[in-house]
Amino acid sequence: MEMKKALVTGGAGFVGSHLCERLLNDGKEVICLDNFFTGSKKNVIHLLNNPYFELVRHDVTMPFFIEVDEIYNLACPASPIHYQYNPIKTIKTSVMGAINMLGLAKRINAKILQASTSEVYGDPIVHPQKEDYWGNVNPWGPRSCYDEGKRSAETLFMDYNIQNKVDIKVIRIFNTYGPRMHPNDGRVVSNFIIQAIKGDDITIYGDGAQTRSFQYVDDLVEGMIRMMNTGKDFTGPVNIGNPNEFTIKQLAETVIKLTNSKSKIIYLSPTKDDPTRRNPDISLAKEKLNGWEPKIQLIEGLNYTIDYFKTTLKI
Repeated sequence: MEMKKALVTGGAGFVGSHLCERLLNDGKEVICLDNFFTGSKKNVIHLLNNPYFELVRHDVTMPFFIEVDEIYNLACPASPIHYQYNPIKTIKTSVMGAINMLGLAKRINAKILQASTSEVYGDPIVHPQKEDYWGNVNPWGPRSCYDEGKRSAETLFMDYNIQNKVDIKVIRIFNTYGPRMHPNDGRVVSNFIIQAIKGDDITIYGDGAQTRSFQYVDDLVEGMIRMMNTGKDFTGPVNIGNPNEFTIKQLAETVIKLTNSKSKIIYLSPTKDDPTRRNPDISLAKEKLNGWEPKIQLIEGLNYTIDYFKTTLKI
């Protein structure tokens, strides 16, 4: 039986590198596409000697031609610091990247998965968030390039499915953390861990009462694989996240405890359009993805991530 080929855009990023690794372990040939804006060769260097792994420098805003069986479209900067650095580039990556990858999937009759985001819900007035909630998104704010880019990509995926019968899968990813997070991406988990390890003040934007649901990267990858393996009758969107909700202040206190840090918590002005609550309803994922639910809870996942940053930062 011929080995299946998978294309992973953004494959040298934090999540993409874990996905590439898992697909190789599952016996697939993997083509990893990345322009290295936020991804890094370091994330996949351990895979380069694998004869079934190929790394290609490419920007998804330009067409790409290849023969594969399935496409995982992850390419897009995902942290506010990175996606606000060049907002036009961010929305082009989401929209033109989706058009190029959907066009490829249509031509070669490949299954394609879109890594969408919980940010399509904006600052939600429905809690927890279910897939049928349309969201509360500011189209003019500093986060709009990412939020609206991902919403537009979902629209494109649905239209390619309806009009061209492309076999699509759409997942909405909630806050995810783990080894290989970019140390300077401004995300709350990596920020807090690095500050705690260094003994710096831990900075919370706002009063710390805003909530997030933190998902370990291995649980996300498992959800992605299961979603890709569903039949044509299920397109999503489906929430992939951990439903256990924590305040940002609780996260900071937990990181301080796990790192035995002497860091103090300080509070700064809140950032614009920062969602006050974020929590996934994962009942659809449980129903459609063979009972999928997160297996690694916060303390265990944080310990893995802390060990990673202690090693990479040489502290």
